[in-house]
Amino acid sequence: MARDLGTKYICYKCGTKFYDLKKPVPACPKCGADQREAPVAKPQTARQQRAAAAAKEAAEEPEVPAAEEEADDEEDDEKEEKADEE
Repeated sequence: MARDLGTKYICYKCGTKFYDLKKPVPACPKCGADQREAPVAKPQTARQQRAAAAAKEAAEEPEVPAAEEEADDEEDDEKEEKADEE
């Protein structure tokens, strides 16, 4: 029952999913972009993937639990109040 609709694509410009219906030019029905002109991402080596993962982990800052932040804020407020009184 299933008919062969050709190759399935996801448009690189607008993200629409569509089949090319076995036409020679796979053009997006929504925006008209020719899918043969889609940018090709370079495959990464295992070394590049590890380096990217390490850089991403280093960029993330550890989160401080909310309870500690509130306690720090209260201590800062008390110090400011004492400084204002003097």
